[in-house]
Amino acid sequence: MTHSIQTDFAPEELSNGAGKLKDALTQTTPTTALSGLSLSDIHKVVTSTQPSPPKSPDTDEAKKSNRKGAEDAKTVSQGEFESEQHFYPRVLNAQIHPLVQSFFTLGNERIIARYTHLNPQVNPEKLKEILSYTPKYFQWAGSDLFNVTTSSGQRQMIVIETNSCPSGQKSMPLLSEIDEHNELGGYRTVLESAFREQLSKADKSLGDLAVICDKNMMEASGYAAVLAEVAKEKVWLAEWHDGEEDVPVKWVDRVLQVRDANKEWHPIRACFRYVTQKPWNRFPLNTKTIVMNQIISCLAGGRNKMMAARAYDFYNAELVDTGLSVRVPETINNVTRGEIPLWIHSMGGHAVLKVPYSNAGQGVYTITNPNELKDFLEQDHHYDKFIVQSLVGNASWSSVTRSGKFYHVGTIPNKKSNTFVSDLRMMVTGNADGFRPICIYGRKARLPLTTKLAPDANTWDMLGTNLSVKLPDGGWTTDTGRLILMDRKDFNQLGLGIDDLIDAYIQTVLAVIAIDRMAARLMATGTFDYNLFSSLNPDNALMQEIKMANEDW
Repeated sequence: MTHSIQTDFAPEELSNGAGKLKDALTQTTPTTALSGLSLSDIHKVVTSTQPSPPKSPDTDEAKKSNRKGAEDAKTVSQGEFESEQHFYPRVLNAQIHPLVQSFFTLGNERIIARYTHLNPQVNPEKLKEILSYTPKYFQWAGSDLFNVTTSSGQRQMIVIETNSCPSGQKSMPLLSEIDEHNELGGYRTVLESAFREQLSKADKSLGDLAVICDKNMMEASGYAAVLAEVAKEKVWLAEWHDGEEDVPVKWVDRVLQVRDANKEWHPIRACFRYVTQKPWNRFPLNTKTIVMNQIISCLAGGRNKMMAARAYDFYNAELVDTGLSVRVPETINNVTRGEIPLWIHSMGGHAVLKVPYSNAGQGVYTITNPNELKDFLEQDHHYDKFIVQSLVGNASWSSVTRSGKFYHVGTIPNKKSNTFVSDLRMMVTGNADGFRPICIYGRKARLPLTTKLAPDANTWDMLGTNLSVKLPDGGWTTDTGRLILMDRKDFNQLGLGIDDLIDAYIQTVLAVIAIDRMAARLMATGTFDYNLFSSLNPDNALMQEIKMANEDW
């Protein structure tokens, strides 16, 4: 698992995978003291599931799909925004919780004053520098965070993942019901605070504006309608799904073009991208059309959990002695299929396995018993490498890590005294004026958290919070019954205070900066540093996907 990495980073910043594995396998903690997998369990699992060699996708096959006959692009004009089409019905009738409203009115200056008052080890000037940071590639992001605690009662927010092109607008109640300009909600804020700045860099002679998406049409069409209002011109809206045939979108000399119902093509000068599934196999790394977010932000960590973990490590090394860091579960990168059982054993038999490039809740597996591990190993996984991450569960069955155990604070117990795992999505944007929070929502798991874990438990329903559900036809739907709004009715379930929201905001900004700085390193010469990327993220299947949109490599 050790890779030769030729970079300009300090050697001590790069983790030695082989050394970590040796430490894990020679730990002195008795196996019998750990619930979960023993070495005999590992032997049974590995011998009953024959490992398959790493594979790279066949490029032609990767382009095939069951989807055919994509709809042509359509225009969206000023005055077409209708709240009923771009917010959930529950949100339309919801009143924002006063505490959440108060958080959004604080501003960065007061956030800095409050945070440094409670964390005197943090230098106010350093935190001001961080919140004033101008992202070069990653202007629009959302982090998913867990509210966790330790056995000693130390509560904190930890980052589970950070997403480029995040969802959230349709789940956020309006901050004010009397401000007529507020009816466009966070849609307008994202476009005016981040996209407008990028739009100013576009060559107007290239053509029109467009929103391109591959899911979540409720929000994508909302952005198109609000962009038409903000830019005061028509906006093209087109869908572009992974592997789709006869798509209404193409690249010609690095300029994006969309096809209308008359089969005519229209060049685009600036594109608001809501493409989330393997976007690097359709969008080139260097384009004449302005794209937000740029694809490098996805590869550097916005849609790539492997590189995000690297980015956090590097940025945390720079933040030493500042009192700040990106707080994440213990993460092991570039793990091959054969190494997975050994790493799980080193964490006490409990861990989370992740396919690094999946999102929307896909490709995440909670492992607490041999059956869950066997189910994972028997599946046909497209990629060569995986992530093993410490599992955050209940106090009696969380992963054992070098920094101890984290376990879920969870929701306030309901009338049946059940506590549910919950998470928080914090969306932010960044521009020349720094960062600002845009919207927040929460999610909870399907089943309550149990104190004792059954030997054959299926823990995903107890720990998984994502609401997206992939349909057999490749489409998506949402389980809105587990959505927690920031309104007077739902918010109190989370048991959060304003200091928790401030902590979540600062953690999100730190994570976004880490990924943006990684993107800058990968594009330091103006072109994608293939050698550096392949050293940090050695995965042949991913490389083949990137080349699909960058044939000039």
